[in-house]
Amino acid sequence: MTEDSHSIYRKVGLASLIMMISIFLSRVIGLVREMIIAYIGGAGGEVDAYQVAFIFPEILNHILASGFLSITFIPIFSGYLVRNENEEGWRVFSLILTCFGTLLLILIAVAMVFTPELMTLAGFRDQQLSDSAVRMTRIILPAQFFFFVGGILMAVQFAREKFLIPALAPLIYNVGIIAGGVILSPWLGMEGFSWGVLGGALIGNCLIQILGARGIGMRFKLSFQFSHPDLKKYVLLSLPLMLGLTMTFSTELFSRLFGSYLPAGSVSSLNYSLRIMYVLVGIFGQAAGVASYPFLTRLLAENRLQEMNRLLDRTLRLIFLVIPFSVLLMVLRHEVVLLIFQRGQFDAAATSLTSDVLAFVLIGTVGFAAQTVVSRGYYASQNTLLPAVFGTIAVVVSIPVYVVGMKWMGVTGVALGLSISALFQAGLLYILWNRHIGSKESAQMLFYLLKIVLMSAGLGLILVAFHGKISEWFDIATLPGSFWVVLLTGALFLILLIVSGRVLGIEEVKTLIDRAVSGLKKRLPV
Repeated sequence: MTEDSHSIYRKVGLASLIMMISIFLSRVIGLVREMIIAYIGGAGGEVDAYQVAFIFPEILNHILASGFLSITFIPIFSGYLVRNENEEGWRVFSLILTCFGTLLLILIAVAMVFTPELMTLAGFRDQQLSDSAVRMTRIILPAQFFFFVGGILMAVQFAREKFLIPALAPLIYNVGIIAGGVILSPWLGMEGFSWGVLGGALIGNCLIQILGARGIGMRFKLSFQFSHPDLKKYVLLSLPLMLGLTMTFSTELFSRLFGSYLPAGSVSSLNYSLRIMYVLVGIFGQAAGVASYPFLTRLLAENRLQEMNRLLDRTLRLIFLVIPFSVLLMVLRHEVVLLIFQRGQFDAAATSLTSDVLAFVLIGTVGFAAQTVVSRGYYASQNTLLPAVFGTIAVVVSIPVYVVGMKWMGVTGVALGLSISALFQAGLLYILWNRHIGSKESAQMLFYLLKIVLMSAGLGLILVAFHGKISEWFDIATLPGSFWVVLLTGALFLILLIVSGRVLGIEEVKTLIDRAVSGLKKRLPV
């Protein structure tokens, strides 16, 4: 391995750390946000209406303002940086921002006019709830413009290998939602949170990112040069992603759409469960995916394909450690939901329903986490068509699972559909990626995955037995009782994980332990 390779891995590690901290904090703040929503609204119809209000704004976000801005624009912008053509790079930046920003504003205006007609697609039987969802949709829709602007501003910062300011976006966004809800809900109810969405998007995803982009020399001028070849290139790269159904988008869409046809509280329980699961996905998957992507594109630009694939596989091996943590959460699902949400309008019945849903959502955690990295392998090679096509196939194939699951199992069936779809999509994309680059390391990755799964299953059996025993010592229907059960079970889990990692020779666990021990030695007197 070259010195340059070591440098890249160090940079990826530092970037991953920054993004991991950011995403962890944003997920924690996101849970606080959901705790406040649960306290004020519980798991009832008004919260369902608030969640459904995101459906059509997120469709617009998916079409024009989602993360593919970074995915498609970074390779284009990085190309100019590599060739020292910075001025032309900023011209293309201005062109894409102007053209697509204008288009998005037009679509937002049209959607606001026709929101009542669009809302008839939801399954609300209560006209009051439907009207509430319409009002909140119209408040949230303009936020998508700020997400778009912020997305392309963060893309240029990522291309410059600057991660700190973009890392602030989700933190400020969630704080904005909380502030809006706490301040305005006494007068506006759940609509207060909708205004918080708009304010958080404006400040965190737009205004702060303008400052970050100016710090790296941003130059912007309105431009409608439709004939520019890189505008056409951007459209061709983005079009499959615009039309394709991504995992994140379909999860949010289907959980709200199918959930709206089930009894009141179904959408809420799905949302609360997904927020908990996304903490793991953010820590293990999203942080690594976002941080590694600029380096994947760089290695490809330098024609170092095998080095790029090794970086992707190393990232995936780390992500697979999400499996034992998912098992831990499955065992502790009732206590975790109770500790996080059960207060105010969120009662014991809501805890029971949400914990049941959480068990099925957690099945797909590794799929949600892995696809954030695997898909970026395609995007780094400027191949957006294959992940879009096969991602859409995976989502469409899973629709009967949602329908059958909803009829046979209710809201837990929808949760199972989400997990099956995530696992299927991640697995399919990885198999096709290995064929695409001619990699012969897939068998090693499969062996490693099986080792992690078997280790996690063994840990799960021990934890279930231990949990059953200590649940007799504490009242898990109370906050103190649940706290002690979580603390003791979590401590046993960490011990078992360390021992298992050592015994089975799982390098990622051993590395984590070695770094922790090394850090302690530096702080302790010899």
